[in-house]
Amino acid sequence: MPKRFASIWFRNLLTDWKAIRQAGLKGKAYVFAEPDHGRMLITALTNEARKYGVTEGMTVADARVIAPDLQVFDGKPGRNLKLLTGLAEWCLRYTPLVQLDPPDGLLLDVTGCTHLKGGEKAYLQEIVSRLKAIGYDVRPAIADTIGTAWGVARCATSGLIVPEGEHRNALMPLPPSALRLPMNQLLKLRNLGLHQINSFIYIPNAVLRRRFGKDMVLRLQQALGQEVEYLFPLKEPVPYSVRLDCLEPVRTRTAIEIGLNDLLERLCKRLYGEGLGVRSAILTWYRVDGKNGHISIGTNHPSNRTQHLFKLFFIKLETIAPGLGIELFVLDALKTEPVSDKQSEIWSAGGGADSEEVAELLDRVAGRIGTAHINRYLPGEHYWPERTPEPNANFKKKPESEWRTDKPRPMQILDHPERIEAMALTPDYPPKLFIWKGEQHIIVGADGPERIEREWWLEPGEHRDYYIAEDETGRRYWLFRSGHYNAENNQHWYLHGFFA
Repeated sequence: MPKRFASIWFRNLLTDWKAIRQAGLKGKAYVFAEPDHGRMLITALTNEARKYGVTEGMTVADARVIAPDLQVFDGKPGRNLKLLTGLAEWCLRYTPLVQLDPPDGLLLDVTGCTHLKGGEKAYLQEIVSRLKAIGYDVRPAIADTIGTAWGVARCATSGLIVPEGEHRNALMPLPPSALRLPMNQLLKLRNLGLHQINSFIYIPNAVLRRRFGKDMVLRLQQALGQEVEYLFPLKEPVPYSVRLDCLEPVRTRTAIEIGLNDLLERLCKRLYGEGLGVRSAILTWYRVDGKNGHISIGTNHPSNRTQHLFKLFFIKLETIAPGLGIELFVLDALKTEPVSDKQSEIWSAGGGADSEEVAELLDRVAGRIGTAHINRYLPGEHYWPERTPEPNANFKKKPESEWRTDKPRPMQILDHPERIEAMALTPDYPPKLFIWKGEQHIIVGADGPERIEREWWLEPGEHRDYYIAEDETGRRYWLFRSGHYNAENNQHWYLHGFFA
């Protein structure tokens, strides 16, 4: 498929933007000016101001002499880039490859996109009509090369859609300024009487390079398609992306769900064929009023199951505000990974932390409460209870040791044991009662002690004698006495955990 490019020229970008914000300025003469070495120089102006003879680069003082009623607004450096960025994001609904073309244009790679709107003419007509409805005066063109599209949009009087293979003929009658040349080269060409491209297009490149420099030859070759020129898109294209153009603006939750399901089915079908699954994805929607939004999901395991991914998005669909209607949905798989071979897992006994069922459950939970509230712990090779559970976010990692099962352990262990007041018979009896946070607990049954020595190679300290104690309400606690019994000070008891 031959490449096709579009150039969109905003003839009065800044002044049109000002008129959109202040409707009363429409049809009036006004300019933007910025300070330069103690003077105010005009950087942008309306067509009405041009009728008075005002030009860009003129000082405000001189302009007011020939146009006393001229309104002057303070210019801001970089404002045009900010405006172009917003307009480029708006154009993403027509093609995923849009590049800024400062100071007042955009470049689009429209290869394979125009047929969605009924052809290149209808494609350009829709873009122009919608931008003009917003308030921008634009002039577009489509050609085989970026250089030709740029030159035709700014210099041609007609024929804004250049047929395939006709870019050379389209360039011939255009002035040299259509080649994006610097002013010094344009002045040199004019002084030599070369007022059209056809007057020097057949001159050998070596002669042009020697007389005008290599930049002129490069621009000419780019426009003719003899030198490759690439776009640097505003948004990096995603390898796995699907789009859904809505025939009518979508406003209902049901229609949004149908569109999302269609996108997921197409994306998952493609990923399944390549043995891949989604790890993170983003759904972007574009509204008819020019605004857009997005929601994103992530998975613990690569997944290409439409039903599962739909459930993850479903949780967040309530955040979509369709406004006057959504005209385009784009689903991008930002990160993909190979899907594990399920055939080897068919005969496995059950699902562990790395099973697909557990991963999908955790994905749904994370979609509601966030990933920060989900933790996985593997058994560490430690004796000390606080160090035994080791947090690990990798659900594929296999434990290097097994959980200890010869001794009962509580369901919940405190990060730091809490001091309690306890009364116990000496020396090795469990406490008869203990007080924790001001509440007294009478012990009706206990088991122990279980002595756990401190890991002396990591830190010094006393051993612990643990007891499983049950109070009068049936609640069970994991208590310990630190070190040997001391008749002078026997109040070194701690609460460390709770049994279910």
